[in-house]
Amino acid sequence: MSYFKSNPDLEASLKEWQEKISAMAERPGPFTTLSGVPVKQIYTPLDLRELDYDADLGLPGSYPYTRGVQENMYRGRYWTMRQFSGFGDAIDSNRRYRYLLEQGQTGLSVAFDLPTIMGYDSDHERSLGEVGRCGVAIDSLQDMEILFNQIPLDQVTTSMTINGPAAILWCMYLANAQNQGVGLHQVGGTIQNDILKEYIAQKSWIFPPEPSIRLITDIFAFAADHVPKWNTISISGYHIREAGSTAAQELAFTLADGFAYVEAGLAAGLNVDTFAPRLSFFFNAHIDFFEEICKYRAARRIWARHLKERYGAKDPRSLKLRFHTQTAGCSLTAQEPENNIVRTTIEALSAVLGGTQSLHTNSMDEVLALPTEKAVTIALRTQQIIAYESGVANTIDPLAGSFYVETLTDRMEQEAEAYFAKIEQLGGVLKAIDCGFFQQEIADAAYLYQQAVDKRERLVVGVNSFNSEEKPQLELLKIDPAVESRQVERLKKLREKRDNNAVCSALAGLKVCAATNENLIPKILAAVKCYATEGEIVSALKEVFGEYREKPLF
Repeated sequence: MSYFKSNPDLEASLKEWQEKISAMAERPGPFTTLSGVPVKQIYTPLDLRELDYDADLGLPGSYPYTRGVQENMYRGRYWTMRQFSGFGDAIDSNRRYRYLLEQGQTGLSVAFDLPTIMGYDSDHERSLGEVGRCGVAIDSLQDMEILFNQIPLDQVTTSMTINGPAAILWCMYLANAQNQGVGLHQVGGTIQNDILKEYIAQKSWIFPPEPSIRLITDIFAFAADHVPKWNTISISGYHIREAGSTAAQELAFTLADGFAYVEAGLAAGLNVDTFAPRLSFFFNAHIDFFEEICKYRAARRIWARHLKERYGAKDPRSLKLRFHTQTAGCSLTAQEPENNIVRTTIEALSAVLGGTQSLHTNSMDEVLALPTEKAVTIALRTQQIIAYESGVANTIDPLAGSFYVETLTDRMEQEAEAYFAKIEQLGGVLKAIDCGFFQQEIADAAYLYQQAVDKRERLVVGVNSFNSEEKPQLELLKIDPAVESRQVERLKKLREKRDNNAVCSALAGLKVCAATNENLIPKILAAVKCYATEGEIVSALKEVFGEYREKPLF
């Protein structure tokens, strides 16, 4: 049954209106979304003639979850305000975490430095000059203990942005929780753990795809039995979008990765309803307000339909796409950085109106450096003003039924389904990665966007229009070079005082396990508890798994 009552005169009225305005001058375009989707002058019920309210929208908390995964959404509680943070060593970052919690942040999100992301200890030759620069340096359980000092892990949920060595950092977090006296069944949070998007967009990998996916399914299984409150993966479109994709590409490629993880779990012998309820997603909130809202609504509907109809999920929790959002780092500008506060506000509002479960708002200075305390406070206050002052959280999915929003939501779903068909023709996600399909699509989209900016067909305030000659006067956060030497010295002392025989034994056991089909998580956890370092554990696994090398495509 159609959502809208039929109006036999509407078509004639619309035609008459279009003839009337056809002679009127219009400002220069482009009249498209940021991703290039044409936008009509006006939308009416004629655009939604095929809309079936029950099948396409439903009520919040009901299949297909277009209007939200929770019945009462923000009338029950606000989204989690989770600012991404980490810099220097664990001491520096712990101080920032406690400050953010004191300012009203409701969840933590850990940014790791590049050596940690790539699986190198701080004293490795490839770590030189990078320790603590773009996130916090974590080499061992000792650092994790410092990082969460005075932060009760049974009360605070933590998201960790780590992928190649995700299993190792997760085990450090779990071991630290146990050292605090917190049972694993009490621990809540999210580990990003999305290696497919690394091969597609972000490029921080360690092992080849097959063993990497094995580590992920081992986490699925271990968490289902021992850490039931943990989100075992955050399937990430954020980095795909930051690499230059369109909104439709971000939507399609992210969900395609999600389906690939579901298939990997099934291939590992897991029941879909055992692990799917703890899968989560991570999307970008870009500057095109309505396109972003429609992307989130389409994502929920697509996920629910595929999990139910294609993978046979029966638990309603498996059908609910829960997601974290971060405002678009690539939309920030070094020119007139205070303008970034406005951009972030618009993007954050789209995430809220799109029904996000948690949100990070970028700081105005992040295009220049890691954020200062002042900048990150303004970013957090942006969320708080949206929540407590704007009134947008008083009703659920307030844009539902908008002729434009519903039409664009349908368009996003159709474009995603077309991409799924292409990926299937190529033989699936791994084959599509191997032949460079995703990489080429993103590169082409990024090139077209930059061309439009360079030609001033798309205006960016303060960059190619409304420019100011005044240079930004911002105080920037600078990482003390002494951080690296302190971290290396701490690591040296750890190796001297720990039981190195126990470490060697644990690493040997890990290598034996890696050569079998046994779940690796207990062995990694045992090595972590002996204070084996991340680099030592990664090196042991490399001996069995090898390293990934991307095929050159361009």
